[in-house]
This record gives sequence, C-alpha cells and structure tokens, in this order.
Amino acid sequence: MIPAKVPDGDPITLAPDETDAPAERDWLATLASTGPDRDVALRDLHRLLVGAARHQVWRMRGQLPALGPESLDDLANCAADDALTVLLSKIGTFQGRSRFTTWAYKFAILQAANEVRRQAWSVREVELRDDAPDSRIPGPEAIAEATDLARAVRLAMHVALTGYQRRIAIAVLVDEVPIDVLADRLGTTRGALYKTLHVARSRIRAHLIASGHLQPNSISRGTS
Repeated sequence: MIPAKVPDGDPITLAPDETDAPAERDWLATLASTGPDRDVALRDLHRLLVGAARHQVWRMRGQLPALGPESLDDLANCAADDALTVLLSKIGTFQGRSRFTTWAYKFAILQAANEVRRQAWSVREVELRDDAPDSRIPGPEAIAEATDLARAVRLAMHVALTGYQRRIAIAVLVDEVPIDVLADRLGTTRGALYKTLHVARSRIRAHLIASGHLQPNSISRGTS
C-alpha cells in the first residue's frame, strides 16, 4: 500500500484495507512451518504491516514537522519490522475472533504510534517535576466542586505518594510523557513504570475516599 503522490509531493496514505491482503490463508499453519511457503508468508505479512504502520505514521505526522516523506516512510518501515518481531512472539495468543490480518494490523499501528511519540520526544527534555501545576478553574459557582476536587488531588499527590511516585505520575498523567520514552530516559522498563502508576493511583483514590471526595464504590474493578 504505497502512498499516492499529489502535486505538492505530500503522500496520501489510505487506511489499511483487508482487500489489500493476499487471499486469506491459514496464516498460523504457514508461519509455523518451514521452507519457502513460510518465507512468502513472512514477506506478505511484513508488507501488510508496513502499510498499516505507514497509515498510522502519516496520521500522526503533525508531531514530526521536521521530517519529510522519506524519513516518515523509514520510520514506518522500522515500526513494521519491530511489529513483526512482536507479533511472531505472541502468535500463540491469536484466538481467531477476527481475521488474522486484522489482528496483525494492531501490532503495526501500536508500534508506529510508539515510534512517532518516541521520535517527537527525542528532542524534548523530560522534566521530572515534584509538583503539578495549580488547577484553579475560573468560572461560576457551578464548577466550585470540580475546583475543590482538583485541589484535593494535588494534596493527595503530596501526602499519599512518595517523591518518586509523584514525579512519575506528574510526568505521565500531567505532562503526558509517553511511557516508553520515560522508561528509556530513566533506564527502567514500561512494566516497572506501570506498576508505579498503579500504586500511585490506588493511593490517591484511597486518600480521596478518606477525605470524602470519592465514594468507595467509585473505584473501578481491577484497580484494587
């Protein structure tokens, strides 16, 4: 799925389309086999992943204004390479609830989005601040409750969290630093950061419940 060219040179990339895929095959059996059939399947699958990754990169290209079409296409190909590696490592989790190609597209789209965010943040400083910005909300009295809750959250972050938990929470939840970028900068893993965020959210909820700002039944399932 090569981008079509328009007069100004800006590619128009169509969304991934199942009609672009080769005739539906038994992907699981072919990829589990050896020999030329598997090689052909891998080439076809990589081509589909490149198309999906290219589509996602061009959707997010506003985050990378300094990159031209060739650089964006290189980024998409790198994302497709990584997506193929991840997909093959997780192929045993495919349950057949959708077409295999539809399932495969998700790996390329996710990897491409991660690559764009990583590239966008490569020239930005990640500041691990110890305090979130003041959340005063101007307006009528109808939003006083929201203002009070925002202040309660800021207090909970200082009272209930450790300094490290607070800085990670602010970086990811307030400054919107991508989790993979933050993991790279800190020399840690995504899993470790997700664990820190889970604990931080749980402690903030518990503090807000104790202060009367949240009801116990407002805690969603799976967060305890």
